[in-house]
Amino acid sequence: MSETVSFGYEEVDAGEKEQRVGAVFSSVARKYDVMNDAMSAGMHRLWKDKFVRRVKPREGEQILDMAGGTGDIAFRMEKHGASITVSDINQDMLDVGIERAMERGIDGLVWSRQNAEELSFPARFFDAYTIAFGIRNVTHIDKALAEAFRVLKYGGRFFCLEFSTTEWPGFKEVYDSYSHKLVPKIGQMIAGDADSYRYLIESIRRFPPMPEFEAMIRNAGFRHTKVEPIMGGLVAIHSGWKV
Repeated sequence: MSETVSFGYEEVDAGEKEQRVGAVFSSVARKYDVMNDAMSAGMHRLWKDKFVRRVKPREGEQILDMAGGTGDIAFRMEKHGASITVSDINQDMLDVGIERAMERGIDGLVWSRQNAEELSFPARFFDAYTIAFGIRNVTHIDKALAEAFRVLKYGGRFFCLEFSTTEWPGFKEVYDSYSHKLVPKIGQMIAGDADSYRYLIESIRRFPPMPEFEAMIRNAGFRHTKVEPIMGGLVAIHSGWKV
């Protein structure tokens, strides 16, 4: 029997998920950052700022920003002097990021189309690996984590910013209602695509809870793992070290 994986609330063939996720992000690429502002009331900018402060990019470091698409994380890290490789499986997202970099006069980034499960980079090449709001869209999360571990140098650090499940009493119910009922409508109004945003919300619900995902990071070989919940766990920063 063929392997099935989650695509939102659906169960689909593992080989089908990559294509369907690709179609989602190709559809929303041009409006992705506008939609992030609309869905989070601009708070995603604060989350990303905090995330980069935790990464502490340094001059001379090689950092891989996986699922970096439109460049939001890379632009924040580049100003600290690190050499950033921005990778994404979706060329449409990368194209938007390249255009944004040109508009900002940023020409020192490397842009590389990559599958997080099968990176073409050599082992022990990067000082840090970052992935923000991308790992839940990977077909096999364990393979992506194994690749992150492989391409990091010893002493390298892994940082992941991802939605999770808020533990604040009362807020969870309000957020669930907002996300399921309003976000697809906002997606239709702004991006002309309700279905893609319905999937993005469903993919958040299907993502492992914080303790389970931290265990997956440890199982990939990382040590000194840590979870930092934001807004009670609505968003979380996961980290680990290759030692």
